[in-house]
Amino acid sequence: MTLGRADLQCHADASENSAHPEPVEGRPPLPRLGRADLQIHSDAGDGMASADEILRWAQRAQLDLIAVTDHDDIRGGLLALETADRTGSPVQVIPGLELTTRGGHLLALFPALRVGGQPTPDVPPLRALSWTIAAIHAQGGVCVVPHPLAKVPASVGRRALDRLAIAAPESRPDGVELANPAPPARWSATAARRGNRAWGLAETGGSDAHFPEAIGAALTRFPGRSVNDLLAALSMQTTVAELGVAPSLREIGPRRLLAQQARGLSATPRALAGRARRRLQRRPL
Repeated sequence: MTLGRADLQCHADASENSAHPEPVEGRPPLPRLGRADLQIHSDAGDGMASADEILRWAQRAQLDLIAVTDHDDIRGGLLALETADRTGSPVQVIPGLELTTRGGHLLALFPALRVGGQPTPDVPPLRALSWTIAAIHAQGGVCVVPHPLAKVPASVGRRALDRLAIAAPESRPDGVELANPAPPARWSATAARRGNRAWGLAETGGSDAHFPEAIGAALTRFPGRSVNDLLAALSMQTTVAELGVAPSLREIGPRRLLAQQARGLSATPRALAGRARRRLQRRPL
């Protein structure tokens, strides 16, 4: 049985509070929909949770897989992957990063990375959007446009997405984030959904969590539960973006919020400075 996006949306709605949806009499059982949070920030960047904490909260949220995507730095994602491997976590990890491009932010996910595997991908920030997408694809990555059309943070706009939607395959994004609980993303979500009728990109959801309590507040639902299942769903555009409930500011607390904002101001400069330092260290004398 092949399910389209509308069928999966109905299935996601029906199974929102259940990892194992009940079968309907007279119909074949529906496939289990996986639960993925494809944008999480760690304390290696401007997030407030360690890799261990992220994995614990992801398991608590009954997630099958997560992507750790610090700003312009993949090291937090690699640490989460190594931590999951070391601890035997049931949560699968996709290392990634939220790249700053000249045309807005872009999620670069590298699902083929394994502990002790191939060399770490290296995609420089502050390049043209289409060039960056092609560079990510050339290194085996998947590209998702986060918080599209949002006023803040720096986001890909409508005209750029119109151009990317008809670009050559290597410069075309693989998905667009249509569920993100951050207020600016929520405010632009309706317009982004309308735009995606023309763009035709796979829809994704990510909590954009900077605090562990927010993990799972937005999801990408897909048939199956593995990384390969997610990749297949993105390719066939059968993913469903699902928005949940984010923690309130009162739950987070003003002190933690201010500390995170301070980290956020320095995250990209620190990542860029670290990148420059590592390149100098690799340069032969």
